[in-house]
Amino acid sequence: MPDTVLLHPNRDTAEAKSTRAIVVLLLLVSAALVLIVTLGGWSLLEGAQAVSFGFVIVYVVMAYYVWRWNRGLLPVAAALAVLLGVFAAVAAPGWFERDKEGFAESTLEPALLGLLTLIIVPVQLLLVLFAMRGFQQRWNIEVEVTRDEAERQGGLQAA
Repeated sequence: MPDTVLLHPNRDTAEAKSTRAIVVLLLLVSAALVLIVTLGGWSLLEGAQAVSFGFVIVYVVMAYYVWRWNRGLLPVAAALAVLLGVFAAVAAPGWFERDKEGFAESTLEPALLGLLTLIIVPVQLLLVLFAMRGFQQRWNIEVEVTRDEAERQGGLQAA
């Protein structure tokens, strides 16, 4: 029996590669925005720091696995993006309301925290759209071919 290898033909397209890069970028941007808002409003978050750090850790881990072509996390990323988008949409007005005399001080200006929180919403919408696009691209499809055939196609990956 000849030596066989697995090829992933749907990963070789420019569209799949760019979708993967965009999803990873959006996950990392989301994690960075949540981290900035968390650290900037640390004293005012009233116990929500653990949830914020949870989102940051999960998003960074998902970015790592998506970079390694794990298609199974894309629906999870979309679902968490919806959840985070709702949290951000609800929280943003509260930051803007704190930009008045008499409220407790935060590390960053409340207006800046409100703006960053508002920016999280469209980033999450983009994350949902691109994650679902990546899921439709079927990155998980494997084709078993002989080693000679794989070398001819130029996509040799050991099984």
